[in-house]
Amino acid sequence: MNLIIRLIITAAVAFGLSYILPGIHIDTFGTALIVAVVLGLLNIIIKPILVILTLPVTIITLGLFLFVINALIIIWGAKLIDGFSVDGFWWALIFSFLLSLVTSIISGGEKS
Repeated sequence: MNLIIRLIITAAVAFGLSYILPGIHIDTFGTALIVAVVLGLLNIIIKPILVILTLPVTIITLGLFLFVINALIIIWGAKLIDGFSVDGFWWALIFSFLLSLVTSIISGGEKS
């Protein structure tokens, strides 16, 4: 049940951010739900591999390179999902940062 609530919160935040950020386009709330699921799967499957492969760069940049990895995951998600588009790397970076921040605030740091 907790997973479903998290997905709905993430979808709602993503859908809201698409209205605020002009470089992010999500057609419908249904598409936002699909975005939440796909981004979750990419974060589970692809992100750990990228983190391990880029560990030296991540250490040198004191972890800031993780923002780049998050932006790449957003861009890959946009390529996989019809109805979700990102106008460029910087929009993906901003979207990723705000999505994480707002979702964390709304979730209130609840324990899973």
